[in-house]
Amino acid sequence: MSFKVEPVSSPKSVLGEGPHWDEGTQSLYYTDIYGKEASILRYDYNENKVYSATIDGEPVVSFIIPVANQTDQYAIGIGRRVGIVQWDGVSPKAKLGPICFDVESDKLSNRFNDAKADPVGRFYGGTMRLEELGDLFEVAGGTFYRYIKGEGVKDLLHNVHCSNGLAWNEKEKKFYFIDSIKFDVKEFDYDPKNGNISNEKVVIDLSSNGKNPGFVPDGMTIDAEGNLYVATWGGSKIIKVDPKKGKVLLEIPFPAKQVTSAAFGGPDMDILYVTTAATDRDGEQPPLAGHLFKVTGLGVKGLPGVKVRV
Repeated sequence: MSFKVEPVSSPKSVLGEGPHWDEGTQSLYYTDIYGKEASILRYDYNENKVYSATIDGEPVVSFIIPVANQTDQYAIGIGRRVGIVQWDGVSPKAKLGPICFDVESDKLSNRFNDAKADPVGRFYGGTMRLEELGDLFEVAGGTFYRYIKGEGVKDLLHNVHCSNGLAWNEKEKKFYFIDSIKFDVKEFDYDPKNGNISNEKVVIDLSSNGKNPGFVPDGMTIDAEGNLYVATWGGSKIIKVDPKKGKVLLEIPFPAKQVTSAAFGGPDMDILYVTTAATDRDGEQPPLAGHLFKVTGLGVKGLPGVKVRV
C-alpha cells in the first residue's frame, strides 16, 4: 500500500479535535478546544481553505456537529453544556443560541469531550475531568450519555476517565468506544431502534502487557469495510484496526506527536482527515504539530458524518 500523509494549509491548533465531514457542503468541521484565535473551524475542500470563528464568552469548545435540516446551525460542546451556534462558515464570529441540555451540575470540574451523532442522528457524548486539575489516570469521574430530542438525556456508561473515540458499524449493529485511559477499544451491541448499547467487550488491547504503551488512544473513525482508525495521543500515528480479529492492520505515521482524531471525507470519501495538537504540556512539539492533515492512497472509503437531531 502506498499512502501519502500531507499537511493541509490550516491554522495551528492548540488542541485540534472532533473532525466531522459534511457531505452537502464538502467541508470538514473541527474544533480547537483550547485555541485563543479559533474555537470552531471549517475546511472547505473546493477552496482548499480553512475558515475559523470564535464564540464570545466561550473559550473552550470540545466538539462541533452540524444540526439536521439546518444550513447554518451546529451543536457544540461548551463545558458541561451542549448549545447551538449559528455560523455561516465564513465569518470570524459565531453566535451562541439556545442550550439544548446540560449535565453534571454537581461536577464543576468536568467538561464534555468527544461527541457524535449515531446513524439516525441521536447525540452521544461523554465527559472527563478538566486537564489542568491533574492526571486523568487518577479519577474516573466522567459519564457517557445519549440525548434524544423529546426524551432527554440518559447516562449509558459510568466511571469513565476520558470519554473519547466513537464509531458505529450500522450493518453489523455494533458501536465502538474509547475510554483513553483504558488503552483499549470496546465494542457494544447497538440497537438502531432505540439507540441502546449492551454486551460490552474489548476488541483490541493496545497496552503493553497491561502498561502504558507510550500513548493513549484518542479519537476514532470507521471505514466502509468496518475497520477502525484510532488516533494516538503521544504516539505520532493512526492505528488501523480490524475489530473482528482484534488485529492491527496498519500504522500511519504523522509528523506530530499528539494525533487526536480522524474522519473520512472528500468527494469520493477516500481521504482521511486527521487533527493534531500543538499543546506544550508534553514538551517541545514538531513544527507541523497542530495542523490538519490528509491521508490519501489508503485504498478504502469512509462514511460521511451524520447530522445531529437536537
